[in-house]
Amino acid sequence: MAGGWDGDALAGQMEDALERQEQAAEARLLRKNAPSPEARAREAQLESLRLSQARIQDQLSRATNPAHRAMLERALQSLADKAGE
Repeated sequence: MAGGWDGDALAGQMEDALERQEQAAEARLLRKNAPSPEARAREAQLESLRLSQARIQDQLSRATNPAHRAMLERALQSLADKAGE
């Protein structure tokens, strides 16, 4: 008579329960190690600064007008100051 106490069925149920426990533990670990909203915002801001610096460096490498070069250098300095805050 096979019913709810069948050995294979019980082993399968235990395996499913163990898998659910492992998934729950992984989810808790991910939530625990996830950066805070403030940390994510700061990282996004730093990435934006890095992209801006790269863009300005590229423009500076091609700029020939002294006034334009000076403006780009000031912009780079400003971005460096913001990154250091």
